[in-house]
Amino acid sequence: MKRFILSAAAASLMFLSAAGHADVSAVSIPDVSAKAAVLIDAQSGTVIAGKNENSTLPMASTTKIMSSLLLIESGDLDSEFRVDNDAIMVEGSSMGLRENDIVTKRALCYGMLLPSGNDAANETAVLLAGSAENFAEMMNARAEKIGLKNTHFVTPSGLHDKDHYSTAYDMAMLTKEALKNEIFREICGTKQIKLKFGDPPYERWLTNTNKLLSLYDGCIGVKTGFTDEAGRCLVSAAEKNGVTLICVTLNASDDWNDHMKLYEYGFSAAKSCKAECDFSDLYVNVAGGSTEKVHIVPMEIPGYTVINGVKPEISYKTDIADFIYAPVEKGDKAGTVSFYADGELIGTTDLISSETCDAVIIEYKPSFSDKIIDLIKRLL
Repeated sequence: MKRFILSAAAASLMFLSAAGHADVSAVSIPDVSAKAAVLIDAQSGTVIAGKNENSTLPMASTTKIMSSLLLIESGDLDSEFRVDNDAIMVEGSSMGLRENDIVTKRALCYGMLLPSGNDAANETAVLLAGSAENFAEMMNARAEKIGLKNTHFVTPSGLHDKDHYSTAYDMAMLTKEALKNEIFREICGTKQIKLKFGDPPYERWLTNTNKLLSLYDGCIGVKTGFTDEAGRCLVSAAEKNGVTLICVTLNASDDWNDHMKLYEYGFSAAKSCKAECDFSDLYVNVAGGSTEKVHIVPMEIPGYTVINGVKPEISYKTDIADFIYAPVEKGDKAGTVSFYADGELIGTTDLISSETCDAVIIEYKPSFSDKIIDLIKRLL
């Protein structure tokens, strides 16, 4: 569903909108300060607006979206360990790690995503891969798996390297993947937290550098970034009325306002709808029941995003048990159903019985021969 039209109001900026052939004349696409920008639907990945979104640029500390995601996916987040003293000796922003500090992976994640700790990112690299070079290989392998075609990682923190780059679109798609992880989602949306680490551990506050969490109602994350070479970089996500959008700006002089403008445009163009389908002929066989089958329905119906009135094609695939045993109660699980919008998975839920079915009790009546055999057994 990635069909693009050019808005005359923004033609000079080559600012594109993925709205199919819908009429967008009622809404002006905003001008932004960023060298590159993109706004996507977090569910489908559909581009709503973009400016140089496929141009490769340095992305500074927004790199830590990948570093923290890999750390979260490694598991065992709350076991304590001592930091590598060489790893934490790094320039730039810091979560405050010192020699021999005792810390957890979870604390490192907060340290990367809130105060943008380069020390936390370097410690993550050494912890997971033994070195920053090995960790970059992990980062690039994960990027390839996600489908990021114009991204190459060199450093775990985002400190400048000529071979360390991405695009606004790739960073949006990375964030789409990261937001599927509930732990990442919780951490990147935290404004401030008190954590305990050190030698010995003691409590201290970490504050999020993402001011958009306070500036824009509905913002749920994600990550800031800055280097002299990259300029101001910002990746954010926001939710309203069942729609989640992801916005990325690279090299922007006015990133907070850029994002708020793009969200106002995006949320005026996007609407959440339920993936209603006909399930009237969906049944599962019943073994030992008063009826041969019972009607089944989805436990819940997922939503999907309609952009500028262009509705995707909704379809579904079921995985239904060959049969279920009686008695069947209303709400008993009989399988699963996956919903798709233009072929993109938008949700999977259980298929449950919409009715009850009693078990059939078969009364045993012995035959004449059974009675004779039973009599002989009793006489013997």
